[in-house]
Amino acid sequence: MFKSLSRFLLPLVMVFTAMNAIADAAINTMDPYAMVKAAANKTFDRFHQDKALIDADADHLKVIVREELMPYVDYKYASYKVLGQYLKDSTEDQRNRFVTAFEGYLISTYAQAFTEYTNQKVEFSPGADFSGEKIVDVNVQIIEAGRPPIKLLFKVRRLKDDSWKAFDLVAEGVSLLSSKQSEISNLIRQQGIDPVIKMLEERTKEKVVKQSKSGK
Repeated sequence: MFKSLSRFLLPLVMVFTAMNAIADAAINTMDPYAMVKAAANKTFDRFHQDKALIDADADHLKVIVREELMPYVDYKYASYKVLGQYLKDSTEDQRNRFVTAFEGYLISTYAQAFTEYTNQKVEFSPGADFSGEKIVDVNVQIIEAGRPPIKLLFKVRRLKDDSWKAFDLVAEGVSLLSSKQSEISNLIRQQGIDPVIKMLEERTKEKVVKQSKSGK
């Protein structure tokens, strides 16, 4: 039911991993453009560092995603956006459980997408002046020989302490948050928020399965 999310997340994983690794690179969360690039470097380094662990157990990819990617993703804000009109109707306990379940679901789906990474080239658009901005678009292209470039746009928001976190991915003009908000809103309307939380929790528990290059 949530399978369509991986269509958005594979490019995201590719961006965060397809950069040249720079050991001990600090993540400058005060600059949205620098943050995305530095997070990519750090994640790619960890991907290679833990290759033996990943080969032994693909679920280790969840550890990498949680430790290297999620600190730079505003999953709570994204969760609230996905809840949409049902946010105000939920209890505090339901909101907290939904945020936790949605974070776990993202981690699990990112990790699965990691298995399809094949060293694609990534091109970032130059940074711009963001001093007066609250939301910044970071434009990226995924380049793979013999295929048209994939155009991505990361939406990054300024937090109260002036640091930045990503909260949405727009792939070829389609917003991840908008698509998930529509899908999850329909499920909540039909089933209620608690069954949707349980569904997300079940998805989180699924094992990461390494795909062969043929996809079989």
